[in-house]
Amino acid sequence: MDNSLKEKGMRLVFLLAACASIIAVALICIFIFGNGVPAIHEIGFVRFLTGVNWEPSKDVYEILPMIIGSIYVTAGAIIIGVPVGILCATFMARFCNDQLHRLLKPAIDLLAGIPSIVYGFFGLTVIVPLIQQMFGTNGKGILTASLMLGMMILPTIIAVSESSIRAVPESYYEGSLALGATHERSVFCAVLPAAKSGIVAAVILGIGRAIGETLAVSMVIGNQALVPNSILAGARTMTTNIVLEMGYATGLHRRALIATAVVLFTFILIINLLFAIAKERSEKND
Repeated sequence: MDNSLKEKGMRLVFLLAACASIIAVALICIFIFGNGVPAIHEIGFVRFLTGVNWEPSKDVYEILPMIIGSIYVTAGAIIIGVPVGILCATFMARFCNDQLHRLLKPAIDLLAGIPSIVYGFFGLTVIVPLIQQMFGTNGKGILTASLMLGMMILPTIIAVSESSIRAVPESYYEGSLALGATHERSVFCAVLPAAKSGIVAAVILGIGRAIGETLAVSMVIGNQALVPNSILAGARTMTTNIVLEMGYATGLHRRALIATAVVLFTFILIINLLFAIAKERSEKND
């Protein structure tokens, strides 16, 4: 009887925790969409998304430069961080010895615990001067932000990818060896394809981190509300646009910033949906 009561009690606790999470997400959505959608309607849906001028002093709110800036920076971080992260996870799971793994694992975990402001200072004092010397610009721009974000998403991609690779049954690897494949070929042609679901999840989490990062990006991207004409040009992402102006915004300006959050939220949902569809199709093909 006591065990039954304990089991029911724990079920109730888990149910309340799940309901609290759902309610929190619902409240956030209600607040964002409740304030943002009317602002988009007032400004004009097409004008808000496709216009290139952001001038709060004139009540002109058009976020295409911020959308393009977010896409460029996120794409750059993916190009830099995803291959490095997956290869590092593969090395740690299948190639490095236990002594080296005991050194690498805490170091990568430490990367995950470094505050965003520290990454921002690193980018400002190391990456920005490096870009200045290499390209003769002021150093702040899309390339700088992409390099820094590529480093910031590494711990997430490495940790999740390594766990997925280690979760693949050893029989996959041994079967490949039995057919005459080398160690490297067995890992890359048998083990990694079997772990692709977890690797895709790691990439999605990395993209979420890259899109949502604000403070560190605002320190190195230049914060120019203009459509960038190159990867070296300054830009502004949707997140940095919100954080830079929300402190003093009022009226339509404030609601336009919340509307930017609506676009960002929708953007993340679309990315997750596309990855889910791609994953489902890939599993069906297998």
